[in-house]
Amino acid sequence: MGLRIEKIDLPGIGIRHDIVTKLGRHIGVLNYRDGRRELAFYDSEDPDTVLESVDLDTDEADALADLLGHTALLSQIADLGSGTLGLFTEQLILPMDSRYLDKPLGETKARTKTGCSIVAILRGEAVVPSPMPEEILLLDDILIAVGTRTGLDKLEHILAQADG
Repeated sequence: MGLRIEKIDLPGIGIRHDIVTKLGRHIGVLNYRDGRRELAFYDSEDPDTVLESVDLDTDEADALADLLGHTALLSQIADLGSGTLGLFTEQLILPMDSRYLDKPLGETKARTKTGCSIVAILRGEAVVPSPMPEEILLLDDILIAVGTRTGLDKLEHILAQADG
């Protein structure tokens, strides 16, 4: 059995989205009309029986969605750069004394100098996918880069160059 997603309208209550996993587990997200959200885990033998539920306020629901989104994105990137094709994925932290701090990403000339692509920037709880050259690099940014081992080493060296 493959992954299945179902949408169920609950008249007067809201909408329920269920995910039925490959192993047959039922997980539901209930979006109530009044804005409340609930994460529910159902009995695999009886999908109408809730085994456990968790009420989430808006901030908690957004944080969970961000977390799941980040995890999925990083997993996809990791699969791409597993090294089997000579490509690797690396998370590079912009050093606090880097000459590129508070400067546009394009100033690094990463692709030209190293052949590596910066495919995303993790910034706190946010992800900047496919950052443009004009994206300003900030303290504590984590750059997700894909390239050869040699190229990634060069990129790490470039980012570590101190200002001044």
